[in-house]
Amino acid sequence: MIKHDDIFDTVIRNVTVFILYVLLLALIVGVLKILASLVLIILGASSGNFLQISFTNIVFSVLTVFVLIDLFKTFTDYREHERIRLTYITDATILIVMREVAAGIYAQKIEYEFILSLSVLLVVLGAIRVLAIKYSPAE
Repeated sequence: MIKHDDIFDTVIRNVTVFILYVLLLALIVGVLKILASLVLIILGASSGNFLQISFTNIVFSVLTVFVLIDLFKTFTDYREHERIRLTYITDATILIVMREVAAGIYAQKIEYEFILSLSVLLVVLGAIRVLAIKYSPAE
C-alpha cells in the first residue's frame, strides 16, 4: 500500500535537492561574474565612469552571492533537520535589504523616506534575529 506521507517526503526531498543544485550553480555563476568584472577593471578601464559602473556591479554581485549563500544554508539545514531556522531567513532578508540600500546609494536614486523605511525594517529584523537566538526552540 502506498502511503501519502512517503510520497510527500520523497517529493520534498527531490525538490530540495534540485533547488540546492540550482543555488550551487547560481553561486558558481555569481563568483565567475565577480571575477570577470575584476578582470575587466584590471585589464583596461581608463575611464572613471566605467570604473564606477564596474565597482557598483561588483558590490551588487558580492551582496547577491551572500544572499545565495544564506539561501543555500537554509535549504541545507532544512534537508538535514526538516525545519527552517528563523535566523537563516532573517539573515537572508537582512542581506537583501542591505543590498537594496547599497544599490540605491551607489545609483544615487534613493529618497530619504525609502532609506528610513529600510532602516526601520533592518531594526525590526535585527530584533527578530536576537529574539530567535535568545529564545531558541532547542533550549
